[in-house]
Amino acid sequence: MPSPAVLDFPPQLQAPGTHDAPFEPILSLAELSAGSMVRVTRGDLDLLVAHTDAGLVATDDRCPHMSAPLSAGRLDGCTLHCPLHRGSFDACDGEVVSFPTTGGLTAEGEYRPTWAPAGKPPKPALPPDDPKARARALTRVRRLRYYPLRVVGETLEIALPR
Repeated sequence: MPSPAVLDFPPQLQAPGTHDAPFEPILSLAELSAGSMVRVTRGDLDLLVAHTDAGLVATDDRCPHMSAPLSAGRLDGCTLHCPLHRGSFDACDGEVVSFPTTGGLTAEGEYRPTWAPAGKPPKPALPPDDPKARARALTRVRRLRYYPLRVVGETLEIALPR
C-alpha cells in the first residue's frame, strides 16, 4: 500500500522555528489510519497529527480559539471539530469553517458576536466593563499553524522548533 500524501500548507502558516529544523520520528504510519488523529507530545509542545481525506498534517493540538485540545474533538474529512465552543477548522488550509460560539475576533480582526441556536434569542449582552465581555471581545481566533512532515519508509517524521 502506498504512503499517504503529506499536505503542503501555506508558508505563512508554518510554525515558528521549524524552517530548516531537523526531522525526528514521531510514529509509524500503522498508528495513524485514514480518518484518525493522534496527540504527540514533545516536552511542553502538544501536536495533533491527522490523517485527513486529503493527506497527513501536523498542527498544534490546541484550538486556535481558546487552546482546548483538538485531539479531544473529532476529525471529519479535513475538518477538525473542537470539543468546546463548536468551532471547526479546515486542517488542510488552516481556515475557520465554523466560528466558535463565544464570538470574538477573526484572524483579520473582524468582530463576530456570540452565537445563538436558530429560533432562540441571542445571549443578553454583558455590560462592556464586565471582564468576561472584555475577554470575549479581545479573543482572536487564529489560523492553524503547521509543522513540516515527511514519510520515511513506514515512519512519519516531523520538524520541531529548535
